[in-house]
Amino acid sequence: MAFSNRPGRPLARRGLLGAGAALGGAALLGGLGSTAQAAETRDKAAWPRQFPLPNGFQPEGVTIGRSPHAYFGSIAHGGVYRVDLATGRGRTVVRGQGADHPTIGLKILDSGDLLLCGGPSSELRIADPRTGALRTLATVDGIFVNDVIPTPGAAWFTDSFKPQLYRLALDRQQRPGAVTTVPLSGDWVQGPDFTANGIERTPDGSALLVVNAFADGGTLMRVDPRTGRAAAVDLGGAKIPNGDGLLLLGRTLYCVQQQQNAVDVFTLDKAGTRGRAIARITDPERFRIPTTAAAWGNRIYLPNARFDVPEPGPDTTYDAVAIDQV
Repeated sequence: MAFSNRPGRPLARRGLLGAGAALGGAALLGGLGSTAQAAETRDKAAWPRQFPLPNGFQPEGVTIGRSPHAYFGSIAHGGVYRVDLATGRGRTVVRGQGADHPTIGLKILDSGDLLLCGGPSSELRIADPRTGALRTLATVDGIFVNDVIPTPGAAWFTDSFKPQLYRLALDRQQRPGAVTTVPLSGDWVQGPDFTANGIERTPDGSALLVVNAFADGGTLMRVDPRTGRAAAVDLGGAKIPNGDGLLLLGRTLYCVQQQQNAVDVFTLDKAGTRGRAIARITDPERFRIPTTAAAWGNRIYLPNARFDVPEPGPDTTYDAVAIDQV
């Protein structure tokens, strides 16, 4: 795996200083709990860093909830496959409805239910991975429903070919309600092809962050959820032309650049108006066009979509990989 620091950001030194601080803290605490913590760290270090997904699955989205289980959605048939991160073994928990009803992005709610993006079917779906129950919440007036992020009171979906978001109301128990369409304006520029992709919240939760793969060579947009007005995030000149999934951990934003086989890492201000590139993670031996990202512990998990395969079939192999957080 290649891991490059950007100028002016000595990550290796920062990690060394952090390790020293942790060691000092352990000494002051007299080692209480250190044996159990060390054992847990060793156990998790042995968890697989690469594991197979079903042949022909065509993964795109991934999500992880409160337990160490990753859920992957299938472009091929719309099903959902759950993997135990400790063992790498998995099983299908939601059966898909066929090639006309793919699952692109997906996210898990605190309730345990899964929100699924229907891509070209324009469907917003919800599934219960405990029972396998699946239902369509709405079929929107869109072209390609791509990704979703739950927020307090609503979940937000992107459309890659229309300048609009879809808002799915959620009550306090996260039960879904009405769907409304929010047009995008301001700095938003809709390209002739694939434009909107991944979506996240700002660190302070006040707005949404959306990949615009077209504007100014690939831009991160900050969108006011009340009005749909977008403002380009100042990334210090960095571009995200192949930006796909977004993952925000604190104020660190991971942006998967699929065709580049890379994950670009930014640090953001609280409001999400400015950011700075701090690292690029690549892994030529294991990355085969990763698309999205989800976190567990100190790792980030990514499915390899293998979009470079011209005609994927039922025997095409797929997998997912784990990388360390910055």
